[in-house]
Amino acid sequence: MFKPVLGIIGGGQLGSLLASAAKSIDIKTIILCDDSDAPAKHFADEFIHGEYNDENTLKKFVYKSDIITYEFENIPFLTLKTLESFKKVIPKPEINKVIQNRLFEKDFVNKCNLRTTMYQHIKSKNDLESSNFFPGLLKTCTLGYDGKGQYKLNSKEEIDNFNIDYSNEYIIEKFVNLKKEISVVLTRFGHQRYEIYDPIENVHEDQILKFSHLPAIIDDQIRDKSKEWASMLAEELDYIGTMCVEFFIDKNDNLYVNEIAPRVHNSGHLTLNAYNISQFENHIRAVCGLEKIKIERQYDAKMINLIGSQINEYRGKKLNENEFFYDYLKKEIKEKRKMGHLTILNKKD
Repeated sequence: MFKPVLGIIGGGQLGSLLASAAKSIDIKTIILCDDSDAPAKHFADEFIHGEYNDENTLKKFVYKSDIITYEFENIPFLTLKTLESFKKVIPKPEINKVIQNRLFEKDFVNKCNLRTTMYQHIKSKNDLESSNFFPGLLKTCTLGYDGKGQYKLNSKEEIDNFNIDYSNEYIIEKFVNLKKEISVVLTRFGHQRYEIYDPIENVHEDQILKFSHLPAIIDDQIRDKSKEWASMLAEELDYIGTMCVEFFIDKNDNLYVNEIAPRVHNSGHLTLNAYNISQFENHIRAVCGLEKIKIERQYDAKMINLIGSQINEYRGKKLNENEFFYDYLKKEIKEKRKMGHLTILNKKD
């Protein structure tokens, strides 16, 4: 059976874990990254360093790849369309164009008749000062992740406490009376062909994911609805591969779509050890047109992101049999930087 060479744009930890999963099923990978010290260079079969808008770099990458995918969404749309003119890009660039803009994303979810938080497009300071969505979270429409480009505003009086660059466009989202946050990771192989992982419960600190545990402690109705909504969004996008939908649950047990990630997801790291097939392997299988294997959760699990210097505690540490440590091999330790993660398995309830 022909197995394609998979080109992966992005060389962070998600690229590393995708490359490792590909190797386990004999798929060769080529990583393209603008960081010469990207951790994925240690896991891919080949590594190409260059800018994402450099014509010669893209030609070299596309020549060596049969199919192209990506590990993060903030890739210039023009780059993806240029690559698509030569080779198949999965997920489709048009999907990424919608999801990488928070306003477009919210509008898309609402057009699907699914609930989001109340939000408003902010193009100026006057827009913000006249908004009624306080307390709320101000977010740049594009770029920004793990709390970057985000401002928590409890009232209008706090606006001037922040150095907000109004040359950018933003949305402000009104806070909900939050009970908990969950995510649903799924892999779509084609029309109504899915593998959907159980909802994962997440805890954030300073807008950075700190803990995830599986399964989420939620009632059956919310579990079923979150999986149904996630698959509806994937179907509407005509998505191929692994994606994640993040949800809020308020104290009245109302469900809200928070964000869509058109890629493998941090909370889904649990699947590496808790399932027979991880989110990473399933993404490789879907984009490369390989066999869909029914997933089975084998353990309950908790995942702890290791942020900044927390990684030092686990490098060289002796682990228990039910503990699995992943070092992302990033060259420099930085505050608020994800350096690795620890997964702890337990028997299923």
